[in-house]
Amino acid sequence: MRSDRRHRIEVNIFGEEYTLKSSSNPEHMKKVASVVDETMNKIAESKPRISLHQIAVLAALNLADEYLKLEDEHTDLLEMLDEKGETDKGDN
Repeated sequence: MRSDRRHRIEVNIFGEEYTLKSSSNPEHMKKVASVVDETMNKIAESKPRISLHQIAVLAALNLADEYLKLEDEHTDLLEMLDEKGETDKGDN
């Protein structure tokens, strides 16, 4: 989904406007911004007395946790496929 062309889009994250520039697809960039916005809003709703800085850090931690869990699952699936491939080679 990457190209050499850089795209520039405006997004709103937690009530603030940001200009994003990336070679990623603009729809992907909007989706990324939306996930960050939703995560920050959920945290703010559940912890109304914490600062914007704390909301941002907790959002980053939550998203990093999700990313690392998915990365581990991906690695496990690749290992399972690799093992299956080795098993299938032995069946021939």
